[in-house]
Amino acid sequence: MRKRVSVGLAVLIVLASVVPAVGAAGPPAAVDAGTDGDEMVPQRADPDEDVVGWEGGYWHNESIDVDQSDGLSDEEIDAYVNRAMARVEYIREREFESDVPVEVISREEFQQRSSENRTSNASFDAWNDQVWEALFIIGEDQGANDALQTASGQSTAGFYAPGDDRIRIITDSPGSPTIDNATLVHELVHALQDQSGDLGERIGSTETQDGDLAVDGVVEGEANYVEKRYTERCGVEWECVDTPSDDSEPGEPPNLGILLTLLQPYSDGPVYIDWLREQGGWDAVDAAFEDPPESSEQIIHLTDEEPTPIEYEDRARNGWETFPNQGENGSDTVGEASMYVMFWYQARTARADTVPVRSVSRTTDPLDMYNYDAAPSAGWGNDRVFPYHRGSGDDARHGYVWVTEWDTPEDASQFARAYRAILAAHDVERRDDGTLVIPDGEFEDAFRIDRSGTRVTIVNGPTPEAVENIRPSADDGGSDGGASSGTTASAGGDGGADGSDAEPTDEGGTTGLEAAGFGALSALIAVLAAALVALRRRD
Repeated sequence: MRKRVSVGLAVLIVLASVVPAVGAAGPPAAVDAGTDGDEMVPQRADPDEDVVGWEGGYWHNESIDVDQSDGLSDEEIDAYVNRAMARVEYIREREFESDVPVEVISREEFQQRSSENRTSNASFDAWNDQVWEALFIIGEDQGANDALQTASGQSTAGFYAPGDDRIRIITDSPGSPTIDNATLVHELVHALQDQSGDLGERIGSTETQDGDLAVDGVVEGEANYVEKRYTERCGVEWECVDTPSDDSEPGEPPNLGILLTLLQPYSDGPVYIDWLREQGGWDAVDAAFEDPPESSEQIIHLTDEEPTPIEYEDRARNGWETFPNQGENGSDTVGEASMYVMFWYQARTARADTVPVRSVSRTTDPLDMYNYDAAPSAGWGNDRVFPYHRGSGDDARHGYVWVTEWDTPEDASQFARAYRAILAAHDVERRDDGTLVIPDGEFEDAFRIDRSGTRVTIVNGPTPEAVENIRPSADDGGSDGGASSGTTASAGGDGGADGSDAEPTDEGGTTGLEAAGFGALSALIAVLAAALVALRRRD
């Protein structure tokens, strides 16, 4: 099984201080309206049988005597967790089948466990390195596995493990632990998903990066949706336990390209869940859990459109081979969300003329955090990245073929123009044979871009000769499925050398460029938000 794009489905908790309050209505108000945030609500009588909105002796809208200022005692944790379970039930309109144990562990213990559980797979790592390099997010100077672990593991606050049916809260002070409301509620939703369906089977059902993001759009989308409906009630309908502020200094910021990729299901997923509920209530959400969407495009655009099939024939020669045991027959599908991040990240880091950096914050739905819709990545039909290698170990050379299919020729043209803008930002040079070469840096390599109709095929290798061996050009008797003409694009326009036929994208260029289990990573969302604020301040 492939390692998941999110390195164990890291749950990026959306703190109330970062995301604006949600205005849509939740379930009908209970008879007991709760509190105004200050007054205690008398405990109501226990029901004769377990009911939705009541757990372990606590109603969803009653107050509890819990003070986290000096850490939580075992008794306080018990009350805190049971009332949170009742609240999740009330919002989700579903009963927990059993208790959910909550265990507090130190960060040192968590890091030790994570280290012990990490496995090494040299073939997968070499394959996955090429996938992320194709996206211009992780260069040749760092392994993808290390970069992903760093980005997702810096601020883990807790996680739910389907294997042993419990939540683990990670703290730097295990003797006096605290638990964030949003973290607890989010993880309890995962526990509820696991009790009502096979969560472990669901998250292990895909073999591609885009498939992971699509499934996460339902799994994490539901958890974030319930969490948001919970936080909007705090101080309005419900009294909520205050969490002491964290005065610790932030660590080194992670790769924002990785972070924005991992965030997509948590950003677009709640909107997708809300859309499903409008169509068929929670039954529609249950149906999506059992039969999840296939692509991040479906989550982004709220559509049932299925990916266009892509046939691929390996024509490599002179010792170049695919990785047949990785992904889907040696290929990965990165999808629309990851493509958008590629264009955004290169605009931010290399000033590529792809999309405006601030386009990521252009959202109109209060359930949504960030925008993943832009002209160069919209119109996605499908894609398959085939990493290649020649030799093994330290002597291995690597490259890839990235076949992309688009809804229309215009969509394909927009993608190709934006991709060439990335190459141009890295001082690409055009050789006499039409090969494009980035002469130095973390993405130093040779490229060929073939476009015909709705298909754009990118061939990458360490040298122009390697590019021709990995995927012989059309002039050498080859073809790329639908790309019958074998048009070779330069770094300029769509087949021309100077780009004179290029049209401005709908995004309007890059104005403002100067401007393990289910884990809770409570600080990473704030890292990205702070980066975007910094960009705005430079305008």
